[in-house]
Amino acid sequence: MWNLYFEMFTETIKSPHVVIFLDKLLRVIPGKLLIVWDGLAAHRSGLVKEFIASQQGRIAIERLPAYAPELNPVEYLWAHLKRHELPNVCAKDLWSLGDFARKKLKRMRRRPSCKHWRMRLNGAT
Repeated sequence: MWNLYFEMFTETIKSPHVVIFLDKLLRVIPGKLLIVWDGLAAHRSGLVKEFIASQQGRIAIERLPAYAPELNPVEYLWAHLKRHELPNVCAKDLWSLGDFARKKLKRMRRRPSCKHWRMRLNGAT
């Protein structure tokens, strides 16, 4: 069983943002976590490595191969969001856009109508 957890930031994702997100995940999900992520430089930073090490085995990391977006299920989620949920949104400011995107992501994670990306997240084709 899976669930979709996300955090939105107004700036480019850097190491401190990754630590903030991991820390929030640890607070809401009991037990051990398996994190699968791409090659973002922030994921490989010393700060993130130190944080993960400080969790004493509670976080396990698996990296996706380089240049393989088709293996990253989140890419399907973002593609659906950009093509079907946000293409004609005219937000008055960044806060409004973020709020709209958050609502759409929350809706997408509980709606069975998004079978295509749910199947991708579960490994089906």
